[in-house]
Amino acid sequence: MTVNMTKGQAISLQKSDGGSLTSVRMGLGWQAAPRRGLFGSRTREIDLDASAVLFADKQPVDVVFFRHLVSDDGSVRHTGDNLVGGVGQGGDDEAILVDLQRVPVHIDQIVFTVNSFTGQTFQEVQNAFCRLVDETNGQELARYTLAGGGAYTAQIMAKVHRAGQGWAMTAIGSPANGRTFQDLMPAILPVL
Repeated sequence: MTVNMTKGQAISLQKSDGGSLTSVRMGLGWQAAPRRGLFGSRTREIDLDASAVLFADKQPVDVVFFRHLVSDDGSVRHTGDNLVGGVGQGGDDEAILVDLQRVPVHIDQIVFTVNSFTGQTFQEVQNAFCRLVDETNGQELARYTLAGGGAYTAQIMAKVHRAGQGWAMTAIGSPANGRTFQDLMPAILPVL
């Protein structure tokens, strides 16, 4: 059963049988919003980029994004860059796989961001979401849907963080501005 998350909500990533999740996929999806013009409505391709920043004690130690597809330790993997969005009409346009058992013990948070590499704002995006899927069986565990677009070029979407002996996910949904994850670091640090 999927949990539809709200901004700031956290959920445990323990399985209903008490076991722990071993491998998850953070899927991100979006579509270009139609724009009204003189000759009717049209859409423009939107290139959003998903990134995962790995933190140890609030310090960034690695990042996975379209130019560095696998974390140095191999526990986090980006499936590739999608330049237009809307491919699955509700499916994942970009995905980042996390092997929770392989994440080194000093990594305590993984923050997922999405940014417009081409500088288009979220006013031009619709149906943007992030979702967490149990990669072992394909079951969607949680979904966070962005409400409304804005004059910003990025979002701090969610984070997966250690909670006791397991992991938890927190929906963040914080707007930011920047074309790359490096530009977003000042907006990421307050949500750690």
